[in-house]
Amino acid sequence: MGSSPKPQKTCPVCNRPFEWRAKWRKNWDDVKYCSKRCASNRHRLKQR
Repeated sequence: MGSSPKPQKTCPVCNRPFEWRAKWRKNWDDVKYCSKRCASNRHRLKQR
């Protein structure tokens, strides 16, 4: 049983790809960061 590929996005903080997760089912379009850690470090984007 092969599963279909999951959608991916790239985290703007760490530049790593991350896949869709079931907990993001309702708000995948609004998800920007791969983790809470990156979300809390988003201010680093402005310093670059």
